[in-house]
Amino acid sequence: MRKKTMLILLIICIPILFFWGITTKWLIDGEKPKANGKYKYVIVLGAKVKRGAIPSKALAFRLDAALNYAMKYPEVHIIVSGGQGPDEDATEASVMKRYLIDRGFPETQIISEDQSTSTYENLLNTKRIIGDDLKGLTIISSDYHLARAKMLAEELHIKCDVIPAKTPKSIETKVRFRERFALLKSAITGK
Repeated sequence: MRKKTMLILLIICIPILFFWGITTKWLIDGEKPKANGKYKYVIVLGAKVKRGAIPSKALAFRLDAALNYAMKYPEVHIIVSGGQGPDEDATEASVMKRYLIDRGFPETQIISEDQSTSTYENLLNTKRIIGDDLKGLTIISSDYHLARAKMLAEELHIKCDVIPAKTPKSIETKVRFRERFALLKSAITGK
């Protein structure tokens, strides 16, 4: 009986450990290659907007990472990408644009994509907006989210590099756990 129990535990644990190991590797690899200014366009992927059209802490971290990058490479154009969720009173793109402008980033270097409802749509719609001028893209998102964003960019034949934004400690455990399943889904479906 004890051998049978051990065998059942092994049958259950091995796939779980494999899943955890492979998604951990994907999450780590998602933060590479670091952007170095070679791409003209930078996309900031949207995140939650709070009541009053206020960016969540995660979204503010992404935008601050974009501003820091733009200070180093002032010729970049920033694409703010994100539609409006049912619990948001403004599009993520409009809130992001206002945040950047309020901090001195030139409006003429901001491109808004405000129709997307997923990371896949962020990238697809951006590819459509930029068209033939898109040679590659610097993706800015929360550190845990970059692996999936890169996976989807590859699916859409978009060359990319990345800038990781920190994840708020208050949500880190939850979003990293959830992202592992989202990565698996994207690896299987391509979306």
